[in-house]
Amino acid sequence: MSGVWKTKFGPRRVRHDPPTLPEAIEAASGLTDDLQQQVEIAASLMAMPTDEVRVEVMKAAAQRKARDRVMLANRGGATRAVVVERKPTRRPAMRNSSGR
Repeated sequence: MSGVWKTKFGPRRVRHDPPTLPEAIEAASGLTDDLQQQVEIAASLMAMPTDEVRVEVMKAAAQRKARDRVMLANRGGATRAVVVERKPTRRPAMRNSSGR
């Protein structure tokens, strides 16, 4: 379908905004944990060579790894592992304005 078509209300246009590289990497990381697959997915979304995308995916993976850390606390001679994880928030679905 072309970018412009005619309706009874007048001409309509489709706006095409390809994702930015960080958006494509975030989408790929949400689909799989395998870094090579993330590179391929992000490269296909951006229509870029995998070599250029791989560098950015590795940077993003290092930043994610720094956010999700395992910390050790030592109290009274007993060592405990504290796992800190970041969980994405789920947004509720929008309801219609009538509230039903």
